[in-house]
Order: sequence, then C-alpha cells, then structure tokens
Amino acid sequence: MARARDEAHLYLDLHPCSCGSADTTWESGLVSVEGELVNLYSGTCRECASPREYVFGLPERPVMPAGYPTFGGPEPSELLDAGEWMWVADLSAGNVPVDDPAEAERTLRVAAAAVAEVVKFVPAGADEVPDDGFWSERGLRVRAAEPGRFRLDRLLVVRDTYQDLVSRRA
Repeated sequence: MARARDEAHLYLDLHPCSCGSADTTWESGLVSVEGELVNLYSGTCRECASPREYVFGLPERPVMPAGYPTFGGPEPSELLDAGEWMWVADLSAGNVPVDDPAEAERTLRVAAAAVAEVVKFVPAGADEVPDDGFWSERGLRVRAAEPGRFRLDRLLVVRDTYQDLVSRRA
C-alpha cells in the first residue's frame, strides 16, 4: 500500500529498472484489480526501453498532502522499512546544496520527513524500532551499521534538528 503520492514516487525512485536506471516517466491512475481499487504506475525505462509497472494498494483513508513532502498518515510505511527511511534521510541531509536556498530547504524537508517516518515504526511505549521494522536488504544494512540510531531519543533529536534547520531557512 502506498499511503501517499510522495511515498509511491520515492519507492519508484528507490527501485530502478533491472538495467539499473531509475529514469522512467511514470503515468498513474486508479484501476480495478480483482475487484479492488488500486493505483497503477506504468512507464518505460528511458535507458533500456523496458516497460515498467507497479500496482499499489490504497490506504483505508486518503492522506491529504500537508506540505512537502507528505509521505503518509500516522501508520508506518508498508513500502519502505525503517532502515530505508533512514537511508533516505542520510542521503538527503548529506546533499543539501549551499548555493540554492529553495532546494536546500526542500532537501532538508525530505530529510526531516524521512526521520519522522522512522519514528512511526516505534510502537507506543517502546524506546526503539523493533526487529520487524526492518525487512529490506538496504534497511537491514543501515541498521547493522549503527543500530543505536534507531533509538527513539536519538531519532527525535535528529528529526528536530532537521526541522530546526528548515525553520531557519523558511
């Protein structure tokens, strides 16, 4: 299930064509599959011309965009695990441009939102992301490299730091 358009697009960016290229212009629309309404993304890889297609389930309740980016509602992602979200946060925070204030703000917003997505994997009353919050190869690698990063107290500090940096730029 893709909770929001931004989450679906991020998933598509993180899952390139078999040739390795993520360069695909996607078309999307609602279709019925086995009586279920789903969001179909289709396109052609610009590198090797292979057809690409993904079908995403819809959330029970639509998530209305609340600024950029809007990855989803209060529940954790089913598409990306906690480690992948942290990888996105790290990649974004490590690539903040110094000569383009608007793009710098946008990039920091992605980093802050990605860490906020990791926080959603921490169950109420728990102090870290549990084992079942990691299922992808990339996510498991990120966690193995530094498991302490997935403690709630550290996640909140990182998220708040990114959000403060966004606020200073806005």
